[in-house]
Amino acid sequence: MSEKTFAPASLAAQALGWIDPVTKAVVPPIHMASTYLRDEDNGYSSGRIYARSDNPTFDQAEATLTALEGGAKSLIFSSGMSAATACFLALAPGDHVVTSKVMYWALRNWLMTFATQWGLKVEFVDTDRTDAVAAAVKPGVTKLVWIETPANPTWSVSDIGAIAEIAHKAGALLGVDSTVATPVLTRPIEHGADIVMHSATKYLNGHSDIIAGALTGARDDAYWAKLRTIRSQLGTILGQTEAWLLMRGMRTLFPRVAWACKSAQSLAEKFAEHPMIEQVLYPGLPSFAGHAAAAKQMKGGFGGMLSVRVKGGERAAIATAARVGLWKRATSLGGVESLIEHRASIEGPGTPCPPDLLRLSVGVEESGDLFDDLDQALKRAHNA
Repeated sequence: MSEKTFAPASLAAQALGWIDPVTKAVVPPIHMASTYLRDEDNGYSSGRIYARSDNPTFDQAEATLTALEGGAKSLIFSSGMSAATACFLALAPGDHVVTSKVMYWALRNWLMTFATQWGLKVEFVDTDRTDAVAAAVKPGVTKLVWIETPANPTWSVSDIGAIAEIAHKAGALLGVDSTVATPVLTRPIEHGADIVMHSATKYLNGHSDIIAGALTGARDDAYWAKLRTIRSQLGTILGQTEAWLLMRGMRTLFPRVAWACKSAQSLAEKFAEHPMIEQVLYPGLPSFAGHAAAAKQMKGGFGGMLSVRVKGGERAAIATAARVGLWKRATSLGGVESLIEHRASIEGPGTPCPPDLLRLSVGVEESGDLFDDLDQALKRAHNA
């Protein structure tokens, strides 16, 4: 299958059209081998040495993601955290990095603790404000600017193109956590990003049955070589079965994301008028602060994630989540099932998440059922 001939949705659906050369199966097998045979001359003509560096089962998922993102190379990791932290570990102690103040809480905590103790100088800013990024970046000193857009769990939007220009002018790289947007909606490399990260546990897999991460690089350069070395030396590779499941999930990425976007937009519009909702946070609403930036870089929808701030504060929010039936109270996002979570209690002290906020991951159920279920939960919580 020629990647230049077909639309990204077709490439994903057929996983680039790869066929197993031995059996002609339309789904390549899982390769369980941990090591590979040397040639008689002591070389490795297969290009493979040991499974901590790579495995044939990785190839299709990495090649498909590279095609979808429009990058040069991709690497899959054992988790989104291992993929993201590799980008910072590829720097040197003393390097200055600028990153989003609102972002995935586990990575933020890692940056505040391990990364700073290791020697990185980490500066957190509101990256949805381009002027704040420009003020924080230090020419010749800042080595990496890291943004998450839309940012979990307030879904603030950072302007990738504008920030890429700021970073590159200062001699820094731009990394983008595009987990929520997915390559269906945004291709950050087209806007100037150097590295794109995904918590592949979420939308790329889409079935809540693996933990995985992924990086796509704009160039196969020295920095990319460091990332590959870090994955191998730290052993943060994905298991063979998980890699196969990731590829299985990526084949339905486009229809899943399209459905979730349509439902999330409908829910956001309805809940924006709900008498028991204080505020709806969703990039697809014209009233949302980041709507213009989102419309510029998100094509085909605004994502399947939204948050609602419940009238009555934290107690009412928690009580609402306790009374849902169709929505599932669970941590994660991007699966086919819709999830609801009181995010502040998960993140704990120091979280920037408002205490009245419920994070909603919209799956592939009927949006009317999802609205009715949360509507009855809101009413029961307020009448309790």
